[in-house]
Amino acid sequence: MPTKRALSSSIDAEPIAKRPRSGSALSFAPRKVATAPNAAAVDADPPLRKLLEAVKERNQKVKKGDAVVYWMRMADLRISDNHALSLASSQAKKEEIPLIVLFVISPQDYKAHDRGSRRIDFTLRNLTLLRDSLASLNIPLHTITHDVRKTLPAAVLSLLEDWNCTSLYGNIEYEVDELRRDILVCSLAKSKGVNANFVHNKCIIEPGVVKTKESKSYAVYSPYQRNWISVLNENLDRYLKDYPKPHSNIDGIRDSNNRFSKLFDTEVPEYVPGFELDQDDKKIMANVWPAGEEIAHKIIDRFLHSKSRTSQMGAVDPLTDGAENSDKASRINKYGQDRDNADRDTTSRLSPYLSAGVISVRECVRATLKIQKSNKVDGSRETGIGRWVQELAWRDFYTSVLASFPRVSMGRPFLEKYAIVEWEAHQEAGDAGGNDIENLQRWKDGKTGYPVVDASMRCLRQMGWMHNRFRMITAMFLTKDLMIDWRVGERFFMQQLIDGDLASNNGGWQWSASTGVDPCPYFRIFNPYSQSIKVDPKGDFIRQFVPELSGLRGPDLHNPPASVAKKLGYPLPIVKHEESRQRALQRFKDAGIKKVPVPKFLTQLFYEQVFC
Repeated sequence: MPTKRALSSSIDAEPIAKRPRSGSALSFAPRKVATAPNAAAVDADPPLRKLLEAVKERNQKVKKGDAVVYWMRMADLRISDNHALSLASSQAKKEEIPLIVLFVISPQDYKAHDRGSRRIDFTLRNLTLLRDSLASLNIPLHTITHDVRKTLPAAVLSLLEDWNCTSLYGNIEYEVDELRRDILVCSLAKSKGVNANFVHNKCIIEPGVVKTKESKSYAVYSPYQRNWISVLNENLDRYLKDYPKPHSNIDGIRDSNNRFSKLFDTEVPEYVPGFELDQDDKKIMANVWPAGEEIAHKIIDRFLHSKSRTSQMGAVDPLTDGAENSDKASRINKYGQDRDNADRDTTSRLSPYLSAGVISVRECVRATLKIQKSNKVDGSRETGIGRWVQELAWRDFYTSVLASFPRVSMGRPFLEKYAIVEWEAHQEAGDAGGNDIENLQRWKDGKTGYPVVDASMRCLRQMGWMHNRFRMITAMFLTKDLMIDWRVGERFFMQQLIDGDLASNNGGWQWSASTGVDPCPYFRIFNPYSQSIKVDPKGDFIRQFVPELSGLRGPDLHNPPASVAKKLGYPLPIVKHEESRQRALQRFKDAGIKKVPVPKFLTQLFYEQVFC
């Protein structure tokens, strides 16, 4: 293995002169890591604040247009309980003009955010169903592809101009680039006599509401969650509001002489060039993660009202027949005690549907009130329902962190003192060229010689998903046992996960790497063997995904002796855990003390402020 080290701040970095200038997603090479000063500058003046100010300063009165446009985004893929869509429909009905739904496919944005083919395929499958559902309401879904992300705001405004539309609605996306994009949209809209309205929809309680006594954003979850549940229960009507579905457009919109009738002919593409999904993988994803709002509601109903099953472990249809109904022993009521068990479907498996907005997170909380027959949300640690609601609060927390401390979406550690932790050498180009260092590639392939790590990584490869406990185990193994930069793992997960969400994925990786908000202390390093016994005591999960070990039982399954591993064709451990642990402890102790020279090109602006 190479002995050369690489600074964490050099991940994805390359000299500016070498960056391609072509507009295609394949040649697009966004800069991934900001310099500390530039990240600090953005933190000091977060773009969410600027966007909210821009929305307030929009044109208060504009002339009536010929249509109202709702701009659907990747986290908005539903008709019910959709804030911006409901507002747009209400205005269209009031002004007696049509509602048009617009979706923009932006390959360069997908490349910039490491969107994987599975997530994009899931988006397209849901859009196809939405197109039909909206058409039944005489509402067209117009899907376009725009290649150059810098010009996307102007392209959207140009469409509005063609349609003589003076009102645009959209739900807020909280990543830095998307916020900057929408700020520019507001500016362009104002200059063209268009009202651009961007509203909160992703979270139960939007960023900026739950604050410390000093009116600061929380960087620790526990006090955030306590305040969050208090604010929620004091304002249930506001934060759990069920936004009405859109009204139907008039029948005449489909007439051949209507200017908008051709929009109904717009097809949703089967794939996005550069993000094609292998046909076998496509079939697996369609079976394991079927699309549609109706499916999402059936999945949550199973979680709320049926028992977990060992037959539902792995890549199976989440709605397979045979579920045993039981409110008392339902998965949600057993969630507090069973959620870390990997040998059956103990979790909701709703994460892809929540990440893509196929189901509203508000609906999830409202559902807990219904089964409790209560008017107070349970957010306690003592009940299964309360523990699950706390997981929903984690989504809000990490989104709040993303909005309040934008540095975390700019490739920076939240704790800058760990910016110079000495990571093992690696090749990010290996994603395309097969040049990953050996240990990184073996981690990706699930061939580390640590059964729980390998089973988890093979599960990710097969399902496009991984149980949260296993995400923590594999992330800590990469960052502490292998000492490979957390950004490498963060990127790989985003490329593989069907539920990839920047806020949650970044939060989880920085927690495991001890670089983020409320992190796992650097001296608390998971022992893969003890973790394996804890979360998979019978070894069913390991046997499911590591068939080489399917004949083993007991301790040998979790830590196969060398002679047994060789006989079964299973790899020996690529590192010794105790030695790796000591190395990690020393590297983190040295951080902030050792002065590591910074490459000259890193002193340049190292984040592409594409919309400013």
